[in-house]
Amino acid sequence: MFAQEFVLKQRTEILHVLCSSGSTEHLERVLDILLAQGELIWEDYQNIQVPGRALYTKARQLLDLVYTKGVDTCELFLAALKQVLPEAQIVGLSFAGCNSNLEEKEEYQSTSTHTLLTQRPSLVSKLLGRIDGALEALVISGHFTSADCDEVRLPIYTPSQQARRLLDHVRPKGESAAKVVLQYIQQKQETGSALNQEKLTPPKEFLKYQKKLSSSVSAQSCFLSTYGGTSHMSLDDIYTEGQLELAQYCADVHGPLGLEDIVGTVGTVNEEADTVLVSGEAGSGKTTLLQRLHLLWARGVALQQFLLLFPFSCRRLNSEHRELSVKELLFQHCCWPDRDQEEIFQFILDHPHLILFTFDGLDELKQSFSDEKRLCCPTQPAPVHILLFNFIQGSLMKGVRKVVTSRPEAVGPVLKTHLCKEVLLKGFSPSGIDCFVRKHHSDNTVATKVLESLQTNTALLGLCHSPVLCWIVSQCHKELLGCGEGSPQTITDVYLMILQHFFQHQSSLKSTVGLGWFQDHLKTVLHLGQLAFEGMKNTCYIFSGTDLETCGVTENDICMGFLIQSKDLSSNHDKHYEFLHVTMQCFFAALYVVLSNNTDRSTISKLFETKDMWETDLTNSCFRACLPSTYQQECSLGDATAAETSNLQITATFVSGLLSKRHQSLWLQCCPSAVMEKRIRQVGRCLSKGMQKHFKSIPQPVEGEQKSMHAMPGFVWLIKCIYEMQESRIAKDAMSKLEVDHLKLTYCNIGPVECTALAYVLQHLRNPVGLQLDNNSVGDVGVEQLLPCMHICNSLYLRNNNITDEGIRKLIAKGIQCENFRKIALFNNKLTDACTQHFSHLLRTKNNFLSLRLGNNNITAEGARQLAEGLKFNHSLQYLGLWGNKIGDTGAEALAKALESSKTLVWLSLVGNGVGNAGACALANIIKNSTTLEDLWLTENCITRTGVERLIEALEHNTHVKSIWLRNNDLSLEEVEEMTQRESRLVF
Repeated sequence: MFAQEFVLKQRTEILHVLCSSGSTEHLERVLDILLAQGELIWEDYQNIQVPGRALYTKARQLLDLVYTKGVDTCELFLAALKQVLPEAQIVGLSFAGCNSNLEEKEEYQSTSTHTLLTQRPSLVSKLLGRIDGALEALVISGHFTSADCDEVRLPIYTPSQQARRLLDHVRPKGESAAKVVLQYIQQKQETGSALNQEKLTPPKEFLKYQKKLSSSVSAQSCFLSTYGGTSHMSLDDIYTEGQLELAQYCADVHGPLGLEDIVGTVGTVNEEADTVLVSGEAGSGKTTLLQRLHLLWARGVALQQFLLLFPFSCRRLNSEHRELSVKELLFQHCCWPDRDQEEIFQFILDHPHLILFTFDGLDELKQSFSDEKRLCCPTQPAPVHILLFNFIQGSLMKGVRKVVTSRPEAVGPVLKTHLCKEVLLKGFSPSGIDCFVRKHHSDNTVATKVLESLQTNTALLGLCHSPVLCWIVSQCHKELLGCGEGSPQTITDVYLMILQHFFQHQSSLKSTVGLGWFQDHLKTVLHLGQLAFEGMKNTCYIFSGTDLETCGVTENDICMGFLIQSKDLSSNHDKHYEFLHVTMQCFFAALYVVLSNNTDRSTISKLFETKDMWETDLTNSCFRACLPSTYQQECSLGDATAAETSNLQITATFVSGLLSKRHQSLWLQCCPSAVMEKRIRQVGRCLSKGMQKHFKSIPQPVEGEQKSMHAMPGFVWLIKCIYEMQESRIAKDAMSKLEVDHLKLTYCNIGPVECTALAYVLQHLRNPVGLQLDNNSVGDVGVEQLLPCMHICNSLYLRNNNITDEGIRKLIAKGIQCENFRKIALFNNKLTDACTQHFSHLLRTKNNFLSLRLGNNNITAEGARQLAEGLKFNHSLQYLGLWGNKIGDTGAEALAKALESSKTLVWLSLVGNGVGNAGACALANIIKNSTTLEDLWLTENCITRTGVERLIEALEHNTHVKSIWLRNNDLSLEEVEEMTQRESRLVF
């Protein structure tokens, strides 16, 4: 009974080791073994491996199944676990008393299909790198179609997953197909064994160096390095996956990305390039994500196609002023070989595809990217930034995979031409917030209270999608739970909360009751503020003891916890420090701008200059103009980098928030009220001026079209500044001058935080607008944040925004109450049949509603039936789009019955819905009866000649219809040609 009890009692630990890496590889290898041993039947395997199901759900189902099958299965499961998991991950599991071993199955089996099962683990391994050849053999033999090949090659799958999918598809094809695969594998093994043997024998010293490097990387990665790593928080204990997506210009791939997909082939747009960019806003978790990748590689859990991984921090590379060769950069900045450096480096040069470089924080590099200075020789010394730029463009170390992180604004079009792909890191999902908070608090009661508090404050919940803000909120749980109705609403509120938290927990002063806590620590704020401000001026994020001394930073100031020691650059005699996060440096710089008497009066106006101003010659004096003349004589500022621009914007946002009336009581004893009022008016003028500049850029509309404004990211930033000030007067003034019919904010990195700010400002518009937020990260929380401005939206476009049925429920409940709300587009979200009851209620209730577009979601015949119930009572809808769903004939028939007497429908799309002849015949009744329908889209369905004949008959009674689109249906070329001649309105 021991094995069965073990599976039950250590369930949580087993789930953790199977799933914590974020990769499905461990689970799938265990499933392979259990299939091979005959402990799982094929139906068991299929029930677990349901497409789209979460990794943890699959793992739980496997544990449930194993436990119910009894002691023998549990023993074999544990033996499989021991075989699959790296040694480091088994440490937390006690296998004492579990002595079952896996038995090698005989290679010869009665049938080839049986061999596919019993030899599955080894077959998966043997197919790696040979998928295309195996598929070609199956196509040639007539067992596979191109559609079968496409399903196996889906870019969402890792190479090992593609191998498993191939075996899964071969099994139902029968004995002959299985023989083809086995013969192909045997043939390739015989011809390629010598080559494989040669590849797997690196020099002895190389293997020693690999072990030393992985040990070094593991030591650097096992504790959280960001957010003040001095607390020694284990990365395993706190790491929570962020949302990874391919950039929009990448291949159209649906489904979540895993960590290993970052360096995999999924989403590749330039196969000649070696560099992957991971881009995300400040605080989105880029550094922690890289750290997780490093740790998984060092433990042998992931990225095992790379023999060596070299991690670099661009922030630390800024401190390297020597010219280095590639060898010196790798060995001096990562790990020095004990001997045979030349031999090891030569192996790296000879096998670049086995090497991975990571560069964290390209946006923090002092030099902006340029591809003008080319360098090809790995032994030629050059400045570090020149080496990095040549790595990225492939002039140096071609074939080595490079992963670079950066904020998006630091990545220009020139750099993007050298990328093989871009991956977007979009912070936590709602479940990620829940997971992080629970991991942060060992006391589950406290975690539950924090999460309940967030649910009652959706503005704060929206902020928590940013990992750094989620950390602050979790860290300050006592302050959060004790603030009642004064709960944080803005980013500035959250940072003031962490400021108070650190002061009250680190200080020995007792007079920290009420508002006195800030005045008691004013000197520390100014010292750290000056250091932050000086660093911003020089694009400096790491500070020497001399820098601290110049700004008056004392040991007591350091002990407050806002600065942490940069261990890589510190020695016993020369310590270096950095702020625990770059946004914290921006916050202290903002405090200095607001409270210091030593800044120039033009400081605030320079901070709020728009980006294109920073890119002119005026940038050379941007920050010098903010400082007294004594500082101007000591330093000069080069061209503003993208990092400076972004950090200046963050600082300006904090300045706006700090000057809010909500916080003025904090400054009463710190700064004369007249000075403070002057600075508040100055910020107000800057915001108004910035908005006016955007409004003036709006082009005049073409005659007959609506006046439209395509907003830039700078516009969103100004909106956020207005929200931080919480000054409705400024919002009203700004919106009173905006006269457009359509406001377009596509691809603007709009998340829940931005939605809160947009709603706060846009609710003051004078006239209704169409609000287009396609291709952002709005999500359900963002939808809820938009509700206050719904009354001013006549149309809402939310395509590709990760919205679920729950978000729709709240959106429709509000939309029904808004007279102006008449159109909605929700293409490519995560909607199911559950949302259609809400849309049905909307259609039944709002008889001025014009357009409903729900393409590329997961709506079936049941959802179509629900929509039909609402359509029966609607007398206004003109446009209905359900492209790319799964309504089939039954759904099409339900919709057709509801719409056959419609006097308003102009356009209907059921493209790619599995509609056949029955559905086509039902839709023919709409054509026959309608006096308004102009276009019917039925492309990519399964309609045959019978269905098309009914459509032609209906068209004979209707001269109003302009076109019926029927491309890619089940028709021969001869039938298409004949029917085109009979009816010109059919489009094939």
